[in-house]
Amino acid sequence: MKVLGIIPARYASTRFPGKPLAHIGGISMIQRVYEQTRKSNVLHQVVVATDNIEIFDHVQSFGQACMTADSHVSGTDRCHEVLTKQTKQYDYVINIQGDEPFIAPEQINLLASLLDGQTELATLVKKNYRSRTTT
Repeated sequence: MKVLGIIPARYASTRFPGKPLAHIGGISMIQRVYEQTRKSNVLHQVVVATDNIEIFDHVQSFGQACMTADSHVSGTDRCHEVLTKQTKQYDYVINIQGDEPFIAPEQINLLASLLDGQTELATLVKKNYRSRTTT
């Protein structure tokens, strides 16, 4: 099974413009996400999908990036554009959020282990175990 990891990263966030380039401990958020993602043993390739030349150039200094249209309304749309530009064929694409600098590679591996050739969409979730109070 060939799996492509795509990390959508846009500059124009309304709440935190330039978030992918923000530094955490001296390394940009997008580089941290990329490095964590590369530690997964199931991804054949990892690409950052961005509509911003500054993010593109930064990512190209340590990894692979692909420019996308700035008209996409979601990261999923940005991932689809990157997939259509690939010359290799992939069985699955995993959309890795660009603002998860501490994503565990094991999470990506777990998700990929559930892909069985019939699954069309899968996502990781975490059950909230907080107790609920009733009034």
